[in-house]
Amino acid sequence: MRALYWFARTADDLADEGDAPPEDRLQDLAAYRAALEQAMAGQPVARWPEVFEPLRQTLTRHRLDPAHLHHLLDAFEQDVRNPSYADRAQLLDYCSRSANPVGRLLLQLYGIGDMQAQRESDAVCSALQLINFWQDLGGDLARGRCYLPQSDLARHGLRPPDVQPGRDTPATRALLRDLCTWSQALMLQGAPLAWRLPGRIGWELRLVVQGGLRILEKIRRMDHAALSVRPALGGADAVPLLLRAIAMRPAHKVPA
Repeated sequence: MRALYWFARTADDLADEGDAPPEDRLQDLAAYRAALEQAMAGQPVARWPEVFEPLRQTLTRHRLDPAHLHHLLDAFEQDVRNPSYADRAQLLDYCSRSANPVGRLLLQLYGIGDMQAQRESDAVCSALQLINFWQDLGGDLARGRCYLPQSDLARHGLRPPDVQPGRDTPATRALLRDLCTWSQALMLQGAPLAWRLPGRIGWELRLVVQGGLRILEKIRRMDHAALSVRPALGGADAVPLLLRAIAMRPAHKVPA
């Protein structure tokens, strides 16, 4: 887990941190991808050895598919290019590279490979990515990034310039309500996986699912004013999350 985390953390920093222009970020990510290929070929990596030597050992020992790591790098490169998203399908396509590979790797790590588990894992991971978008909406917009699908904006009579940090309106609240409802449905689609997985991974996934649903609950309670306030989990959420994780059942429903 540490090896996978540091691979993703370092790549995320190359894509997002500092003041480098996009061209330099893309060059660094290309070098990072080349280093991954060198490591998997058993060749020494001069740059980032603290990342790639533990990663090579982990991938080899647990027979993990490095294609999932390449998909993550595809997503980081896409973030650098900062495209707009025409509809929900395009946004989910991004999630299939930015989030779903993490779940697939964890399933492989625990020796779980059935198609139902993979579909449910993808649903949970994509839902978490979407929830993160709505949680960080104001901050992302301030940085010039917009993950709001153009089709959803148009459905609510909005254009991208109409959605600004700190400017919640009835239309933007209705937009967020629809997007949160979509994200919740996707999370519940994948939630049964947490009930079926054994031992520690099952309990961890229950808490992850409940954490995502808790953020949606906080957005709902503040009437979807996510342009002005960033909802976050804190110490007061620990007990409710634990109780809800314990109470989860295969047909789990979200408290009203």
